[in-house]
Amino acid sequence: MKVYIQCYSIFALFIFITSCKGQQQTAPSQEVINQPKQLAKNLLEKDPYFAGTKTITTPYGPNSITRNIIQDSKGFFWLATWDGIIRYDGTSFTNFTNKEGLRRFRVFTILEDKMGIIWFGTIGAGVYRYDGKSFTNFTIKEGLVNDSVACIYEDKAGNIWFGTQGGISKYDGNSFQNFTTKEGLTDNDVNAIVEDKNGQFWIGTRGDACFYDGQTFTNFKNKEGKSFKNVRCVIADKNGYIWLGGNDGLWRYDPDKNLELLSNLSTKFVGYIYEDTKGNIWTNSEGEDSHQWVLSRYDAKPFPYELPIATPIRTEDNMFFGIIEDRESNVWFGTLKGICRYDGKSFNYFRDKMNK
Repeated sequence: MKVYIQCYSIFALFIFITSCKGQQQTAPSQEVINQPKQLAKNLLEKDPYFAGTKTITTPYGPNSITRNIIQDSKGFFWLATWDGIIRYDGTSFTNFTNKEGLRRFRVFTILEDKMGIIWFGTIGAGVYRYDGKSFTNFTIKEGLVNDSVACIYEDKAGNIWFGTQGGISKYDGNSFQNFTTKEGLTDNDVNAIVEDKNGQFWIGTRGDACFYDGQTFTNFKNKEGKSFKNVRCVIADKNGYIWLGGNDGLWRYDPDKNLELLSNLSTKFVGYIYEDTKGNIWTNSEGEDSHQWVLSRYDAKPFPYELPIATPIRTEDNMFFGIIEDRESNVWFGTLKGICRYDGKSFNYFRDKMNK
């Protein structure tokens, strides 16, 4: 199962308008779009930025920020949106937050584990676990370290890791083990977690990136001894490379080699990284104009140490978020106003005429 790791922008604040089924709302700042600070340690009763509607089923996609997408083992698409949890069956979109009466909070990240359980991370309402029949909510009351969850990852042993705004929680199916700066974590605001082929965990935070060998957290630095700040995305590709994206651009590293094989592919802010079935690397990043975002593809190279070159696929005055490839090789990504599917030729935004 691929890891879908959430992403953050450091650009200047701006205000824009979104509408929700005819009700116009002034959207929050850029900071809030990407990952707002949790307002309090205690469980929140209301999310002030939730953009929900009362709609349960519609032929159109969401018209709100969509942070992440997965296609599950049954072929359904699940969307992490500011409208809540939404599922697409190929014909219609169903809002499970409304259908099941779940707490009305923004959803930020999604994972299907090896057992077919789907996990949803929210901003302020903890985690939802869905077994195909019912939803179970895990919060700080059950042992989660913090209720704002930015990323979810399943390790090789089947443990589920939650990166939150208050540290990391590791769930073994029975209880939570929590890690914070008290245990050596470099920063408690965690954006990304991935396990490499050697069993080390690579962690992107708003502070310094680090790796964890099961006992010690170690700050990861470049050849000049500089830490990687605000790493928003981390993946381990098929060749074993670790890719990091964030404030310092896009980097690739072979954990079996020395830092001489730490390569910088882009200096632009990178918000998301995804590897498709062919080994191509997809990213979203800041464009030449800071108000524009670029969806790019780095085509796989036959010789693993040769650096790939980016091919721009689409540029918009619109932020791009999570990226996935479906079973038909279409590429999906989230936007400020819903989702988009790219079939290699055209882009479908699943919008009605009023919202195009």
